[in-house]
Amino acid sequence: MPEFLTQDQIEKFHRNGYLLLPGFLDTEVTNSLLQRAKQLISEFPIESHPRTKFTTGDDNHVGDDYFLASGDKIRFFLEEDAVNKDGSLNREKEKAVNKIGHALHELDPLFQKVTLQNEKIQAVARDLALHVDPVALQSMVICKQPEIGGEVGEHNDSTFLYTDPPSAVGFWFALEQCTPLNGALSFLPGSHLTTPITKRFVRLHEGGTGFEKLVSTEVEAQAVESGKGKYILQACSPGDLVLIHGAVLHKSERNTSSHTRFAYTFHMIESPPRATYDAKNWLQPTPSMPFSHILPEPNLKLIDPALA
Repeated sequence: MPEFLTQDQIEKFHRNGYLLLPGFLDTEVTNSLLQRAKQLISEFPIESHPRTKFTTGDDNHVGDDYFLASGDKIRFFLEEDAVNKDGSLNREKEKAVNKIGHALHELDPLFQKVTLQNEKIQAVARDLALHVDPVALQSMVICKQPEIGGEVGEHNDSTFLYTDPPSAVGFWFALEQCTPLNGALSFLPGSHLTTPITKRFVRLHEGGTGFEKLVSTEVEAQAVESGKGKYILQACSPGDLVLIHGAVLHKSERNTSSHTRFAYTFHMIESPPRATYDAKNWLQPTPSMPFSHILPEPNLKLIDPALA
């Protein structure tokens, strides 16, 4: 029997590749996360920041040392349109940050408690029945600043957190109202069932990052064709959780409104030996900060129901 999700919700997630869970976080926790994110932004020293901007295109995805060394730190990435050509900001830093990442769940007590000490998240992880021993990684607050919050094009998360076999699942929490005007998420339902993972985002030997093809050009073309369809916009209220299958295609438009769109997100993947985290991935665990387990003990009923 499911612990938190209904059977209908589980089936809907597996059918569509995403699932909205309204009011997953209560108002107090949601507001605390939002205020903590704003506090972190207000306290970070912009004077010493290398002006690393967050970009998502295939040809210019961020990949400098500040980004590549952020897997075990809390770092700040700027909106492209907030930085002048000479490196100066054209607005206050509170309105210039694109996102905070990537180890909030490990280093900040509040985000750690919500992510790793949350019985509801543990119950959801067991109910989805996709992982025996999931671990958490890549936590971020995404800000979507007013009028300049950048578009995030069509993608799937397993491209950026590649395991063999693919196993990524995203937990995406709205901290503010998410609307068509400020960059709410959009999904292509069922695309996780029809569109293969065609590439992975890797560290390059010569430095920086790039995309490595996983399939032939013919298969990639077929994937592009199968990925065509009608996107569904998923508006959210503060506290809502959206579960995101690692292979489902999704995107968000530019924020054209006068309101921010703060959201907190982290991902979980399966542990070895059931899945291997690729050594080429941009984000790697370190001896001092291995990926933290989400469940207090493995979900053994996936191996043998008699053990449950």
